[in-house]
Amino acid sequence: MLTTPALALLKQARPDLRIALVLEEVFAPLFTGNPDLERLLAPSVSEISRWRPDLSVNLHGGSTSVRLTLASRAPLRAGFAHFRFRPLYNIPIPRAQEILKIDRKVHTAEHLASAMFFLGVPQREIPRARLFAKPAARSRPYAVLHPMASAPDKIWPHSNFLEIADHIERGLGLEPIFIAGPGESLEVFRRYPCVQGASLEEIKSLLAGASLFVGNDSGPAHMAAAFGLPVVVLFGSSDPEIWRPWQTEGVALTAPGGIHAIETPEVTRAIDTVLATKPARVSQIQ
Repeated sequence: MLTTPALALLKQARPDLRIALVLEEVFAPLFTGNPDLERLLAPSVSEISRWRPDLSVNLHGGSTSVRLTLASRAPLRAGFAHFRFRPLYNIPIPRAQEILKIDRKVHTAEHLASAMFFLGVPQREIPRARLFAKPAARSRPYAVLHPMASAPDKIWPHSNFLEIADHIERGLGLEPIFIAGPGESLEVFRRYPCVQGASLEEIKSLLAGASLFVGNDSGPAHMAAAFGLPVVVLFGSSDPEIWRPWQTEGVALTAPGGIHAIETPEVTRAIDTVLATKPARVSQIQ
């Protein structure tokens, strides 16, 4: 998701470029309808070598991405200078702080966009992430809640999420809808609508029509931000300076004792704050 601002900057500066993105098939729906891209390429040596780009930019830095960069047979190969296998790049990209002329931690969106600035894109404000989907049709305005995450120290207690859902429904008049990935149980939230194991296309559509997102630090939080939703995101082990939702009305909550130490009243206040800044949509009826 946080690659999309960098891609938008590049395409706006050089609309003549044909841009392809290499990514795993499971993430391809995140780029459906994105006008900045001509092709999505599987992480396959044969497919990338057939594309034959003039410039290959490695934004990842791992051993697999290096192998694929070489497979492109591009005469120009760019990668951050602090990546491993630096000699394989003939265009080493300095650290983002040097490019942006700042002395602080950088957000992941800033880090990725800085590569485009170094390669010649004129520096300007880094835009929001981009997603494209038709909003879901529902009978009343709703909020999406995502109570799951990739690790236990990134998951706020489920009982707290239920309290938040009660506040959203009774206090704000929004229908709470819980989402989770395949193999994740939403049984504890069954008194509210639940969407479990849906495709990324379905989740995009649901988020596109929502009035609010509340969840743990995870992929759906960045998807919500890409649609410009007001968001409240709870952080555990991840650093919000690096991973907070980018360029949307939102609050990132942390606590010295970890995510479990975030109090429910803090979250309700944050929800009320972001909705006061960007009121909920009046209706989602299509």
